[in-house]
Amino acid sequence: MSDADLETPKAETDAGSPDEGDKDVHRLKLGGREFILVGTAHISKKSTELVRRVIETEKPDTVCVELDQRRYETISRPNQWEHLNLLEVIKKKQLPTLVVQLVLASYQKRMGEKLGVLPGTELLEATKVAQENDIPFELCDRDVGITLKRAWRNTGFFKRMWLLSSVFASVFEPAEVSEEQLQEIKDQDALSEMLKEIGEFAPSMKGALIDERDAYMAEKIRAAKGDKVVAVVGAGHVSGMIERLKAESEADLEKLEELPPPSHFWRNVGIAIPLAIIGSLVYIGRTKGFDEAMSNLWFWVLVNSIPTALGACLALAHPLVILAAFVVAPFTSLTPVVGAGMVTAFLQAWLKPPRVYEFEKAGEDLTKFTHWWTNRLLRVFLTFFLPGLLGAIATYVGVAKILNSAAG
Repeated sequence: MSDADLETPKAETDAGSPDEGDKDVHRLKLGGREFILVGTAHISKKSTELVRRVIETEKPDTVCVELDQRRYETISRPNQWEHLNLLEVIKKKQLPTLVVQLVLASYQKRMGEKLGVLPGTELLEATKVAQENDIPFELCDRDVGITLKRAWRNTGFFKRMWLLSSVFASVFEPAEVSEEQLQEIKDQDALSEMLKEIGEFAPSMKGALIDERDAYMAEKIRAAKGDKVVAVVGAGHVSGMIERLKAESEADLEKLEELPPPSHFWRNVGIAIPLAIIGSLVYIGRTKGFDEAMSNLWFWVLVNSIPTALGACLALAHPLVILAAFVVAPFTSLTPVVGAGMVTAFLQAWLKPPRVYEFEKAGEDLTKFTHWWTNRLLRVFLTFFLPGLLGAIATYVGVAKILNSAAG
């Protein structure tokens, strides 16, 4: 592959000066086909204008966009919240994923509002321009839920905590950014340096969020119909996708869509805890008597029930949810399948379902601490995390006490 195969188009503006965005457009010729990658920032007016100009000028056979079906529906259907079944989200254990998506979307939206453009506008613009010009478009990104789950499951506990703290810290950060600063962030060298730092700290995280998606999208673009394909993707993906497109080996899309199995360690812990508690209580009853066993049993009940119910109280949950937290905690702490937070969140969403406008305002309310308790959707999140967190801490206190009693 010669340097001539990879070039930047020298498009001209109406005034005859070089196109300001041409350094963000990359042309790759492979096997008689032409791939034109447009590197964008998801909250940039210039990116939106560049996308329209490139598609209308190049008239490709297919336009590929860095979106999956879920994200496409999110940005193309403003009233999507009307169709979200929150109870189903909780039952499928997708509430944490929804929270992370909402936090990231909120941060991008706040930056976008400073610049007068909503996040993902340039991606939606690509689909609109394609439709206006009767050009088929394809969504080439991997499902966002799969990406987040692969990143989460392949990352260690402490790095998960770092990720969560970084994500939630961004909620309360001021989104002061100029178009010039945004251009610096979007610059290939700056992005490469940032991704390099992420890769050094958490290689598995970068692998799922960036590298795997580079391979996935490159394969989708390679499979697109036509001799000329325009791909609109985030600037941080361009260099990786170019390498993948130039490589002769093809990515296995099915393998990239698989979810890794849960950690054996945590699965074994989930099995070991109930066995240890039940076995210890039986042992205490046989060696120290029934009264001592009952005393430890009551300690287990109360040490789980009180903190979990306290978490529900701190979330200002419905009174019945607080009662349910107290009742179910000793049982949910013995099973890795259903946690107390899942039960309390489900009941809160059922008893006090969020209204449509609260879904729509959730991104804005995220940035205001007191609004976490006034917005019903955010209160469901609190009702999931606070009882679950305090209950988890209490469980390990209870385990330590009962095992110590059995050994003493």
